[in-house]
Amino acid sequence: MTQLSLTFACLDYDRTRALQDGRVKPEGIDLNFLALPVEETFFRQLRYQEFDLAEMSLSSYVLTLDQEDPPFLAIPVFPSRYFRHQSIFVNARSGIEQPADLAGRRIGVPEYQITAGVWQRGMLADEYGVDPCSPQYFSGGVETPGREEKITLDLPDGLKVQPIGPGQTLSAMLASGEIDALMSAHVPSCFGRAPDVRRLFADPKAAEKAYFAKTGIFPIMHTVVIKRAILARHPWAARSLTKAFQASLRIAKEDLLYRSALKVMLPWLDDHVAETISALGEDYWSYGVEPNRHVLEVFLRYSHAQGLAKRLRTPDELFAGSADTGYAI
Repeated sequence: MTQLSLTFACLDYDRTRALQDGRVKPEGIDLNFLALPVEETFFRQLRYQEFDLAEMSLSSYVLTLDQEDPPFLAIPVFPSRYFRHQSIFVNARSGIEQPADLAGRRIGVPEYQITAGVWQRGMLADEYGVDPCSPQYFSGGVETPGREEKITLDLPDGLKVQPIGPGQTLSAMLASGEIDALMSAHVPSCFGRAPDVRRLFADPKAAEKAYFAKTGIFPIMHTVVIKRAILARHPWAARSLTKAFQASLRIAKEDLLYRSALKVMLPWLDDHVAETISALGEDYWSYGVEPNRHVLEVFLRYSHAQGLAKRLRTPDELFAGSADTGYAI
């Protein structure tokens, strides 16, 4: 039988590896897996729509839905989740001692719209009373000059977001004190080298565990999007792909629990897995709308409140309806 040939761009994750190496095959689909860095995938898909399906920033995807002719529709698959307390950095000379001190400060962001930043600003607003409109944001490359927003933003009055200079980087600006803080998706090179740069949360794991215990939120960073033109011709593909991603996720979970030998190069893997399950529960990494409805609702509220999404959407509006629909016998 003829298979539908689709190209998929995604980072090389444990939870997608069975799709990459062929142990899991989506029904009716021949999947060409391109293992690419997330930044490259997002840029190429948002600017040029190069891939049939792709891993995508949740924030960027939500913003594409405001376009006159939205190019993508997602399936409820979440290859990246990440607590983001650990990736807020401050310059100690700024006098920032606690999260509430970020109000009115100069904060660097790689892009205002990135998912990590939406979660960080929302968490700071809900948990510490920091109005997202109070800081002045400086956007640009953390390590390399010239980074721009992947999507043109139409922000409301009152939000202060300006690009840094063409030769500047946020890491260097944080080290020098030109900005007071940095909200990033990764650790800047100045951390551990510049004596004044430290994390906002001295014990981020404890803060993140407490945050989950209070809110039930393990933040979703990325989803998987498919070109709408493909789904218009092959609507069955959404469910076929979702089932395959779920099967690949199950294999990754089984690998984490395998103990005859260590499949991951962590000598105390058993302790780490036990600690994670104790803090987050057995099904801490799940796909589907219903298990993640609360997390998605909070994110959508943040995106709208921060001047990004033009209207407040529901989680069901984000995903192909058939992707998450089972059947009973």
